[in-house]
Amino acid sequence: MKKSDISNKSQTDWERLDAMKDEDINLSDCSEVTPEMFASAVVRRGLKSNPKKVQVTLRVDSDVLEWFKARGSGYQTQMNALLRAYMEAHQ
Repeated sequence: MKKSDISNKSQTDWERLDAMKDEDINLSDCSEVTPEMFASAVVRRGLKSNPKKVQVTLRVDSDVLEWFKARGSGYQTQMNALLRAYMEAHQ
């Protein structure tokens, strides 16, 4: 790729966007964000991961792992939360 193929110029029509009113913006392909969604939101960008966590290799039954994975992303966090709850209940 040649340098001339790359442009630093924005192709966005900023004047047109600045002139738009909120009512003029088409949000039909965006789902509405509810107050409940904001209440459960967690900001993670730019934050370092929890330094207390360590990476381990753990053998679990395949059906147990598949059950957690089927619940969606964050299954490792859910497994950690259940292990923590068990630990705290048995201290």
